[in-house]
Amino acid sequence: MLNWLWLSALVVVLDQLTKQLVDRSMELYESVGLLPFFQLTYLRNQGAAFSFLSQAGGWQRWFFIGLAVIASGAICYWLSRLGKGQRWEAAAWALVLGGALGNLIDRIIYGYVIDFLDVFYGEWHWPAFNVADSAITIGVAMLLIDSVRPRQSTASLV
Repeated sequence: MLNWLWLSALVVVLDQLTKQLVDRSMELYESVGLLPFFQLTYLRNQGAAFSFLSQAGGWQRWFFIGLAVIASGAICYWLSRLGKGQRWEAAAWALVLGGALGNLIDRIIYGYVIDFLDVFYGEWHWPAFNVADSAITIGVAMLLIDSVRPRQSTASLV
């Protein structure tokens, strides 16, 4: 199922293009309101999800780079082992892989991840995120759905 890597590549390209657009057209911490609950806000995240370990002193960059490289290799291996009938799972893992690689590129080049999608209600803000984070979230949701979907028994197919 490595033929799903096109989806990973698409995520990486969209992620990097949108991050470059934000980086070149906005100042750090600048916000541009788009909807009453959504804006673009240029942030730099040195940590992981929800800025986890963002103030750890720098070692976290290399930790997250190593983790992303190992996870990406494991996902590629897993994708190579999937059968042709496992398209949903392959698409899900391809989304996760694309997201991991998109954020990995940022960590290697800049030492941080560019976040800019800002969802809020009143004064409450969900942590800012990016296209790569969205792909990871969608991929994980698909994997969770796949894990609870009823499976058709191979015995009933005979």
